[in-house]
Amino acid sequence: MNVLIVVATRHGSTLGLAQEIGIGLANAGLTAEIRGPEELDRIDDVDGVVVGSAVYAGQWLGAAKSFVERFAPELRQLPVWLFSSGPLGDPPMPAEDPAGVAPLVALIEPREHRVFAGRLARSDLGLVEKVVVAAVHAPDGDFRDRAAARGWGREIAAALHAPLAVPG
Repeated sequence: MNVLIVVATRHGSTLGLAQEIGIGLANAGLTAEIRGPEELDRIDDVDGVVVGSAVYAGQWLGAAKSFVERFAPELRQLPVWLFSSGPLGDPPMPAEDPAGVAPLVALIEPREHRVFAGRLARSDLGLVEKVVVAAVHAPDGDFRDRAAARGWGREIAAALHAPLAVPG
């Protein structure tokens, strides 16, 4: 089985989570290909899709949102999972889903939307980003749970391996 992982990242943190999800899928015997949303002009020969985005100012990146909207007809026909990377701290804040994800969920009806804590390294940021994170008092650090991302990949694999329920 082949799974396409589409990931929009700005500084690489969300890509790292996508790689961990891919490891979980591979450990369960599936093939995972990771691509950026701007790299794709079609979706073929996949058994499932995982779409993830970094979250900035409470929003998914535009490339990820555009990908979901552009490929909505295809995504509605496939098992799809969404993930967001962005909350920071321990416990991760903000706790709620990123704004703008609910319309994407309504559009393609994914199996699940999972939120993972992210990473903030001020040294990676541009001036405007530094001003924003200072204004909201965002903590520096790597709060990603790689084991949780890998485990989620295994959960996705198990769901893809499960036989479809036949209505009685």
